Amino acid sequence: MWRLLGRSVVEGFKGVFSHGLMSLASMGTVAISLLVLALFLVLAANLAYVADVLEEQVEVVVYCNPEFDRDQWGDLLMDKLSDIPAVASVTFVTKEEALDRLREQFGAQAELLEAVEEDNPLRDSVEITVSNPAEIDNIVQQARQLESVEDVVYQREVVQRLYALTEALRSAGVVLVFLLAVATFLLISNTVRLTIYARREQIEIMKLVGATPAFIWGPLVIEGTVLGLLGASLAGGVIAWGYADLFAAVEASLPFVPIVRPTPFLHNLLQLLLAVGGVLGMLSSCFSVWRYVRL
Repeated sequence: MWRLLGRSVVEGFKGVFSHGLMSLASMGTVAISLLVLALFLVLAANLAYVADVLEEQVEVVVYCNPEFDRDQWGDLLMDKLSDIPAVASVTFVTKEEALDRLREQFGAQAELLEAVEEDNPLRDSVEITVSNPAEIDNIVQQARQLESVEDVVYQREVVQRLYALTEALRSAGVVLVFLLAVATFLLISNTVRLTIYARREQIEIMKLVGATPAFIWGPLVIEGTVLGLLGASLAGGVIAWGYADLFAAVEASLPFVPIVRPTPFLHNLLQLLLAVGGVLGMLSSCFSVWRYVRL
């Protein structure tokens, strides 16, 4: 068994290098197919990342009553809000801090606020970040029932549109990756089948001299697997080089744009491409050789 396996590996690698143009064409087809798949995977991963970032920015603001005593009831209010399901974090903002923020927003026009500094009309508030935008209506309803709460504010329409957008982005990413994976499999399968078809006379000769199916299958399956791995390596190298440069450019010129960091994303993507390339090459070779051996 081990002798047959060793012979298959040796002959498989010989086949890759002895059929230069055919091997190069097969490897190039695999590389292009997996490169397109990798591009869509990168797009899908970044769409999902953008969706996660947008969801993390969903915020609910709870405004306290004018007579609210922050020293006496502040901690209790924070605890009650934190206990509401789907609440990720709570931040208490005093009315003085709120006025400072407003002053920063006004910038050069901050002197317009001097008239209200002595009698601050703002309210103490609690800023809530949510872990699941789908639960935001429930969070608002429970927050409004608390005694110390005067009002709860959030952009309902914006949140609903944001939630719909993030769900659409995730669904579109999954569908695109699935469709492209199927197309990649079919393309690689056809390419490997053409490679096997070009050697149909060699297969027929081995059958006539009494070669066993395993003796015929082994080298060709190893060859298909090697071509798949080489094509995946080429695609992975191109996508890693391109994405690293893209990330550096975006981080330098558009730091506010959310984008997935190269590490460990590229490492995981390369592993996936190698696995897909090797498995598709092996399965395609098995199917093609089985067909011609059977016929």
